[in-house]
This record gives sequence, C-alpha cells and structure tokens, in this order.
Amino acid sequence: MNQSSKKLITHNGSFHTDDIFAAATLSLLLERKGESYEIIRTRDEEIIKNGKKDGQYVFDVGGVYDAEQNRFDHHQVGGAGKNKNNIEYSSFGLVWEKFGEEFCGSSEVADIIEKKLVAPVDAHDNGVDLVKNISDVSPYHIQHFFSSMNPTWREEDFDSDKMFLEAVAIAKKILLREVTHITDFVLAEKSVISFYSKAQDKRIIILDKNYPSEYILTNFPEPLFVIYPRERDTWGAKAIRTDVKSFKNRKDFPVSWAGLRDEELQKASGVSDAVFCHRALFLAVAKSPEGATKLAQIALESLE
Repeated sequence: MNQSSKKLITHNGSFHTDDIFAAATLSLLLERKGESYEIIRTRDEEIIKNGKKDGQYVFDVGGVYDAEQNRFDHHQVGGAGKNKNNIEYSSFGLVWEKFGEEFCGSSEVADIIEKKLVAPVDAHDNGVDLVKNISDVSPYHIQHFFSSMNPTWREEDFDSDKMFLEAVAIAKKILLREVTHITDFVLAEKSVISFYSKAQDKRIIILDKNYPSEYILTNFPEPLFVIYPRERDTWGAKAIRTDVKSFKNRKDFPVSWAGLRDEELQKASGVSDAVFCHRALFLAVAKSPEGATKLAQIALESLE
C-alpha cells in the first residue's frame, strides 16, 4: 500500500451497486481536491481497523457507522438508520448523506439525486421493492447491470478487483452526468415557471428552449401540452402526463393522427407544416412553433 495516498477500503469478493457508487463518489471528491488515493478491497481486520485513521474511508465493511470517522457500513445489528423516505441506508446512502451536498455544490441538486439514484440503490441493497412486476417481466435496473459485471459460476480466472475498478469508472460517469442534468434542470425551473405564468392559455405552454419541463409543469393543474424547439428546425407539441412516473397523458392527440407523417398528417390535421404524430399520441411535430401550437389547439378540441 502507498502510505502517502488516501485509502478507500471496502470488502473484496462480489461487489454490489452500493459499494461501487460509494467508491465512485469518494474517488471523485478526492480527485477534485487533487489528492491521490487507492482503493483497497479486503476483509483483513487489521487493515479495516486501521482505516479509521484521519483521511481514510471504510465503506460497506467493518460493522461500524461513524460519519465523523468516515466509517460507512450498514451490515451491523440494527443497521445504520434510514433516510427521509424511511428506506434503510446502504453504504452509498451513508456516503451521500455526508458528502452529497459537497459533491453537487448544491443541497437542492443533492436531494434530487438522492431520490433519483441513491435511495433506489439503498432500497435494492436492503431488499426493498420499489416497483411491481408485470407477469414475468420486470424492469432492468442499474443494479442488474453492475451485477452482470461479477463472475458467473464458470469464470474461474475472473479478476474481480479489476472489474470492480471498471464498474467504479462507469459509476463515476453516471454521477457526473446526473449532476450535470439535474443542475441544468434546477436552472431551467425558473424559466419554465415564468413561461407558465405569462401564458394566456395555460393549457398550452410555449417555451423558447427545450427545457426539462415535465416534472415542473405537472405541478400545475392546467397544462395539457408544452410547445418547444427540437432538432432539425422542428417544433414539438408534447402531452403533459398525469404523473411523470406513468405514461398516461392528461390529453392525447387525436387517435386518427396516430403514426401519420408529412402529407398524411397535414391532410388529417389541416396544419400545413405538420411533420409527425407518434402512434402513442403523446407527441406531434411541425416545422414551426405556430404549426406545433395549432396541432395542440386542435387536440384540445378533439373528442377522440
């Protein structure tokens, strides 16, 4: 072991999503500070015990939760507490509880990531179901991907330590992209609310950029469609969902438009620059904001 570098100590053998993301979070924090570190995967009691020294981090192993000492295990009797949604912490949740705001530079961004990514990882690691399966079909979660990076029963020469580091590298990219997306989402919120407030007909909200608006507009009762610029000089008219976690729209586009393109949609809708209507009836596209708005206005009056 390099005595001058910080130590990130976790268990060896099979790895899980919580220790992967805990390692990724701590690694990125140290990298930002320009500090060297090494990840040590072991169950050696002496190494783990010595991990409580200043500047060392022990997570998902050791049987101790002590945030001040940077000890982040949750396997001990009684666990390590629960988050605000009453889900027991995993090592990722414990690390995020202490360092999330510092990592994101914003408590608001850290809270959103906690709900979106951290708490689901905590739940899965502690055997808590967050979704219901349909027949024999179930969602494919990030936990399933990282589980596939562990060896199968036939892979006898598998290098788990090497694959763990590859998994951490992927988790680091996920964390950085989530911070970028959610930071920009938070920045967009004020603009979207401003367009909503100024709209004469609050059933149709017209934006000047493709802001992430659905999570914001579903908080208001009136919006049924949002108009926004898309790529290739087109404009979208998108239905607002009754719940952003479902696919049910507050108002669909007309059934007779489903799957139509170009001249067929132009003839069916009467909108001269109409381009496309998704067959699931949640999206229609035109070449201008006026065309997209007209598609939404027609949908408002449709009885289909």
